[in-house]
Amino acid sequence: MEEKYPQLSERIQSTFIDTLLIVALMFLSANLLDKFNNVPDEVRIAIFVGLWIVYEPLCMTTGCTLGNYIKGIRVKKYSNSTKRINIFQATIRYVVKILLGWISFLTINTNSKRRAIHDLISGSVMIKL
Repeated sequence: MEEKYPQLSERIQSTFIDTLLIVALMFLSANLLDKFNNVPDEVRIAIFVGLWIVYEPLCMTTGCTLGNYIKGIRVKKYSNSTKRINIFQATIRYVVKILLGWISFLTINTNSKRRAIHDLISGSVMIKL
């Protein structure tokens, strides 16, 4: 069976869904924290930053993000697309993706497996189910 690779538009939609989820979790946590007296700003900041830092790498090592699930795409090891990436690969992938932003997606249409720069650097590939 030949593997299929998601289009750029599907990857963008997946990222948009994940962003909406994180923003919703931020609002939810802010509302929960408002129920307590004198929650230090450092706690609020740690929770909000933690959501952005932990969500994607953790989800990638355990299966997929919500956006990936909805769009039917998964991040796998490039060397063996039946295996998930590890936490190190997921973290490298996410850091490069954040640092480069949209620039990271420039390579998607230049290679047959539609790998973005962050996929190339981390040794990952996105496949379509």
